[in-house]
Amino acid sequence: MLPPHLLNHGRLSAMAAHKTYPHHLERTLTTITVYTKPDCPQCTMTKSWLDKNNVTYKTVDLSEDPQALAAVKGLGYMGAPVVIVSRGDTRDESHWYGFRVDLLKEFCVSEGAAA
Repeated sequence: MLPPHLLNHGRLSAMAAHKTYPHHLERTLTTITVYTKPDCPQCTMTKSWLDKNNVTYKTVDLSEDPQALAAVKGLGYMGAPVVIVSRGDTRDESHWYGFRVDLLKEFCVSEGAAA
């Protein structure tokens, strides 16, 4: 669905009819959180990939946040990075461990995430 400002009195404007809009205009509730730790090469690669692809995300350092560490362990992960893509509801989350370009492409770029 197009954002309201692209509608012209119930009709699509000429511009809207011929232009493809970025995913982030359609899905603004998706957030990406990267749980990291110091001196973690896979964490650095994950954040660099997100930066290079202009994906907005937030970072949580597991060495500084005991509650986040407990939550990540509760998901069954024992290492970093852990990436969680949330669509506003914990029942609609995707998460994984490590530097996974395949999953970053699938969930982060296609979702047009905004933190």
